[in-house]
Amino acid sequence: MIFLIEYDRPSGKIAEMRTFDDSSRKLADEARLELELRLNRKGVEHEVVILEAPSEEALRRTHSRYFESLAEIARENLPA
Repeated sequence: MIFLIEYDRPSGKIAEMRTFDDSSRKLADEARLELELRLNRKGVEHEVVILEAPSEEALRRTHSRYFESLAEIARENLPA
């Protein structure tokens, strides 16, 4: 699966997430460009990324910073 994520770094939250089938890479790339242009016109400085993973669950494991708050990530990395 292909995931297009718009991430609001200051708030630490996903503003938008869209999914695409593996066969729709060109469509995902076009959507990314359209989103980046729209945000730029509005002066919004969000992070926009395309990531690939077998599932959303796998994506949440490998890219947890997009799905968890800084406090949650810090708690998980504290020594026991």
